[in-house]
Amino acid sequence: MQLTKEDEAKFTKLGIKTWSELALIVPHSYEDFRLHNKLQIHKPQLIDATIDSVNHFANSIQITFFAHNFGHVLGGVVFRPKPYMAHLFKTGERDYYYGLIECKNGQCTMSMPRKISEVGQITPKYKSVLKNDVMIHLIQKNLNSENLKSEGLKDTVIHEILKLHFPTDEVLKSSELSEQSLNALKYIELFLYMKLLAGKRRYFKALQTTKNDYTLWASSLPFKLTAEQISVIKNIQSDLGKNIAAKRMIVGDVGSGKTMVILASALMMLPHRSILMAPTTILANQLFEEAQKFLPHVKTILVTNKTKKIDLNAFDFIIGTHAVLYRELPQSALVMVDEQHRFGTKQRNMLEKLVSSGEKKPHYLQFSATPIPRTQAMIETAHIDVSLITSTPFTKDITSKVIHKSDFSNLLKHIKEEIAKNNQVLLVYPLVEQSDFLEYQSIAEARGYWEKNFQNVYVTHGKDKEKEEVLLEFREKGALLIATTVVEVGISLPRLSTIVIVGAERLGLSTLHQLRGRVSRTGLKGYCFLYTNQEDSFRLERFVKTISGFDIANLDLKFRKSGDLLKGSNQSGSQFKWIDLAEDEAIVKEVKRDLKIG
Repeated sequence: MQLTKEDEAKFTKLGIKTWSELALIVPHSYEDFRLHNKLQIHKPQLIDATIDSVNHFANSIQITFFAHNFGHVLGGVVFRPKPYMAHLFKTGERDYYYGLIECKNGQCTMSMPRKISEVGQITPKYKSVLKNDVMIHLIQKNLNSENLKSEGLKDTVIHEILKLHFPTDEVLKSSELSEQSLNALKYIELFLYMKLLAGKRRYFKALQTTKNDYTLWASSLPFKLTAEQISVIKNIQSDLGKNIAAKRMIVGDVGSGKTMVILASALMMLPHRSILMAPTTILANQLFEEAQKFLPHVKTILVTNKTKKIDLNAFDFIIGTHAVLYRELPQSALVMVDEQHRFGTKQRNMLEKLVSSGEKKPHYLQFSATPIPRTQAMIETAHIDVSLITSTPFTKDITSKVIHKSDFSNLLKHIKEEIAKNNQVLLVYPLVEQSDFLEYQSIAEARGYWEKNFQNVYVTHGKDKEKEEVLLEFREKGALLIATTVVEVGISLPRLSTIVIVGAERLGLSTLHQLRGRVSRTGLKGYCFLYTNQEDSFRLERFVKTISGFDIANLDLKFRKSGDLLKGSNQSGSQFKWIDLAEDEAIVKEVKRDLKIG
């Protein structure tokens, strides 16, 4: 990309580096500086006029023009004129003037006329850090088919975007962007973003490759894997057979069976070692228990803060919390991170580096139980391979309902009935301590009532250092658990049948879905009650009609009206100006195809 030093400075000022980014700074309006021989009422217009008279008043300047292009007289008025304007209009002078024309009772007036030197063209108006004339000059000098083509854009998109910067009557006629122009802007925005992501992706040689089969193991399981679980396992099997280190994200809804995908991956990696890092001791423990149950012949160890120092070389599968980062780790051919968003980029990279060897890297799989919109998953494939598990091994039977204060007695009756069946109930409160700004009770205010009226009530929250112990004890002995959203991800509670979320309208739909996913984990009939003081709760009413996490993610997107995406591997959101992730799947597909991604 060749730029003069002067233009380079302007690009820096605009915060851009490419011609395509320049093309995205589109005009917000246009001024038509061409002469027309017909009067256009309620529109700004150019006149070729001689001034017949000028009258100065305290708050205005009144002018009489003879407009040569129309052949008749026109009034002119400047409101609240600045001192320098007193000398702009002189009787007998002929010039070009531009302003808004209004007509009343046969009299036409141009309001706020100004002299124009650039006659005969349509002039774009830009909102940018540069002055409009400087911006126009920069665009005219740098924005052309050749430059945009050199950055990979295709002819149809280039044609549409150039129409906005070099306008014709067609652009002027419409007060809004045409669908073709809007799609061109979306395409360029997405093209730039995905190209950037693809550029960040680096390929390394794999430490080890394997060609192991999983089918014998799968057929020995006491249940049948779903078609999607098998499809993802096959993707991973293909990854592990390549001498390029895999980088794959597996996104599965709550209860979609990601654990079996994790175990299959460790099995297929044998005889080479695998490491799995989980965000909490409870999760690590659960995964360890599952590994012992379904991979009995694989030497597995659990590593937490409490694990004594031991030679890890003797094990094929190391499962642990972030405590594994502070151990002498043996080289491992496969690294897996569960609930990857709960670890910082630094921690994830640290684990990868600990088990790498020179330029060779382990295969890397990251798992997430937070479903993402399909369009986002498609975009992410620019820098990482993505697999979605959208179905669950069994259909969850969960009744979801929005409730209000008037429903409390019925809720109480339901809670008593569930506890009588030896089922468990979870109450999620928005805050730990009382707040003047929130119209809902906090845990501190509410716990007295529940502890007085029920037995085996447990309480925990995010700041509780004993929360994992409390959750474990509740799983075995508890009837009712009072908590904050700390339970969103974590412990499996097989007897949990009911969740009540207080102040539900304050939470994102994806968070509500994660919380709802705590119940009916083993096919138990489940209930989710969303308690709100709001009379109108359209968003919550939409939520209770679906239990698919991927549909919820799309709903969340529509309600947030936002294009936040994870940019690369860090978590700073990139706000799209034109792209609508809830609606623009077709454009994502087009860009992927043109960039030859996925």
